[in-house]
Amino acid sequence: MKKLINDPRSVVDESVEGFGLAHADLVTVSADPKYVTRKDAPVSGKVGLLSGGGSGHEPLHAGYVGLGMLDAAVPGAVFTSPTPDQILPATLAVNSGVGVVHIVKNYTGDVLNFETAAELAQAEGVEVRTVLVNDDVAVEDSLYTAGRRGVGGTVLVEKIAGAAAERGDSLDAVAAIGDRVNSNVRTMGVALSACTVPHAGSPSFELADNEIEIGIGIHGEPGRHKIPMENADGITDRLLEPVLSDLGISSGEKVLLFVNGMGGTPLSELYIVYRRAAQVLAERGVTVERSLVGNYITALEMQGCSISVLRLDDELTQLWDAPVHTAALRWGV
Repeated sequence: MKKLINDPRSVVDESVEGFGLAHADLVTVSADPKYVTRKDAPVSGKVGLLSGGGSGHEPLHAGYVGLGMLDAAVPGAVFTSPTPDQILPATLAVNSGVGVVHIVKNYTGDVLNFETAAELAQAEGVEVRTVLVNDDVAVEDSLYTAGRRGVGGTVLVEKIAGAAAERGDSLDAVAAIGDRVNSNVRTMGVALSACTVPHAGSPSFELADNEIEIGIGIHGEPGRHKIPMENADGITDRLLEPVLSDLGISSGEKVLLFVNGMGGTPLSELYIVYRRAAQVLAERGVTVERSLVGNYITALEMQGCSISVLRLDDELTQLWDAPVHTAALRWGV
């Protein structure tokens, strides 16, 4: 294993410290307990928006802290949920008096720890709403979840709910927008190779040289099945078909198409996947109104990608286009 680290036990601490130094104009980093807030938090009169989860998925979540997106991000250890004693102070730090929305990926540890922190915050007089992201169509249950996993759609929920909060929507309205995005987005991923968690020192799962796994999770959890390696178009079709089927997309609709890299896949290959997905959607009479391609929710250095499709309406499109200024997403500012 070769990694640019010092001590496996200090990877998250040193990474978050470096992130804070690199983006000191955008964020403030709390070292103990560990969380990241936007520089101007809390923003007076604005609903706070907080997310978090295990590290190793960068730029998710800290990379999305800033204007038009998250007010706070809470990083756990690699592939491990943050704890309530991190989530609670981060929640209090971004509360301006009108409440906080937690965006939580559907993994058992995340759900339980955010639930505990929300209860503690409410005991201190802070109203909290939770948006649970469960957009993965690959499997209903995994090693980490009861029900569907939260994956690529998390980025879209955070951006659009963040824009709703920024324009001044109420606590319940921001949560409702987040739920609406989650209800209209589906994702499926593929792994071409495994990733190595620093403190483990060995790959998190096994794939033969000529083998890929369809439906893999962002922690290396099993997918639907392993198959022999195929060309990019064949893999894209295998990912896109269940997404469109589950979402029930029909001719005449407008969508956002998101092709996400898992951390170890070149952009050139992601654009080949995007090309095929766009072709399939066009053949079905579906208009790709907006797009996103790149490494936005990763699994360390895993090779592979995921495809997310979000059904758009005028309001969701407007919120997607709204200004955002974070370390990983920025436009319109």
